[in-house]
Amino acid sequence: AELQIAEAVALVDTLQNWTVLDKIIIPTKNPDKKFVFGKGNFQVLTEKIKKLPHLTAVFLNVERVSSLTKKELEGAWGVKVFDRYTIVLHIFRCNARTKEAKLQIALAEIPLLRSNLKNEVSQRDQQRGGSRYIMGSGETFLETQNRILKERELKIRNALEKLRRKRSLLRTQRRKREFPMISIMGYTNCGKTTLIKALTGEAGLQPRDQLFATLDVTAHAGYLPSHMAVIYVDTIGFLTDLPHSLVESFSATLEEVAYTDLIVHVRDITHPETILQKATVLSVLKNLNLPSHLLDSIVEVHNKVDLIERYKPTEENALAVSALHGHGLEELKQEIEKKILTATGKKILTIDVNLEGPQLSWLHKEATVQEVEVMPEDGTARVKVIISSSAFGRYKNLFPNSKIFMS
Repeated sequence: AELQIAEAVALVDTLQNWTVLDKIIIPTKNPDKKFVFGKGNFQVLTEKIKKLPHLTAVFLNVERVSSLTKKELEGAWGVKVFDRYTIVLHIFRCNARTKEAKLQIALAEIPLLRSNLKNEVSQRDQQRGGSRYIMGSGETFLETQNRILKERELKIRNALEKLRRKRSLLRTQRRKREFPMISIMGYTNCGKTTLIKALTGEAGLQPRDQLFATLDVTAHAGYLPSHMAVIYVDTIGFLTDLPHSLVESFSATLEEVAYTDLIVHVRDITHPETILQKATVLSVLKNLNLPSHLLDSIVEVHNKVDLIERYKPTEENALAVSALHGHGLEELKQEIEKKILTATGKKILTIDVNLEGPQLSWLHKEATVQEVEVMPEDGTARVKVIISSSAFGRYKNLFPNSKIFMS
């Protein structure tokens, strides 16, 4: 409970101009019931709220509060009541940068608008004694509003589908150029963006120490020890009890993960709930219906080890790094390279080429040339390359007499 409340405070602190005045741990009943608390606890809470004159809202750290409960509590306390869904949605709203993220948030708001609408209609009906038809149209107020929401939802889904098709086209183009892709995933605020900045040296990346700083999938180019160019994909962070419809709205963003060659799972190893956070991330990944080879080859990174003295991972194959101080990055790059070569079927070869022929320029164009050792006395060069299976097949057809050595 202590850690849950700490995460709830961190969520509120993420929002500008929001301040936590006080916090309390109270057992809750089923949040779907009319009252979330027992009578005694409700009394304790009400008295606490009355003693805070500057209070403007109460955040109940439960996934969803029914609109009826919300109305009852707001009536009793005289302030706004938020649940986890509305707070997380508001953080998303503040952090959305791209058109796609904004559309996904608009889609996630629809269920909220529907339940607010039901609440409003039941209030009107109580006040007036029955529903009214609008301007003789034969439609009640509720039917009209529901129809408008349905049309809005359809519009948003169509716009998202267009963006999905566009992304699919970009993905195909990337595939043609054969850049391996690596998804960086993890619990929110585990240091994904800091790690990508460390791996790519991209100065423009500004990591923020807050929950859900990254909402959009962003791609960043980097190089592995063999000079192979790869693309690192930054993704939205995960959260325990992230409301289901929010996850659904962002599934289009997470869909990108299925098309990557490798997943790197970043963990904040200093967090007291790091094991629970790992379970949350892995359960979301399993629900994404990812290909089994992706799930079986995950690279696990224990981040922020600079904050723990002489840290040694207890889990097999986990790599200890400090993205902030650069510790352990070379080992991580080597592990990524090893897994990428397996996943993509790329090979590292040494080829003897005739410098008068077109082989060298062909290799520069179709593969990643790592080293060229020229032997001037016989007009040849020994070239070390990273090459895909398909390009290697083409090379052998074009230059059947070339000498090839496996590295």
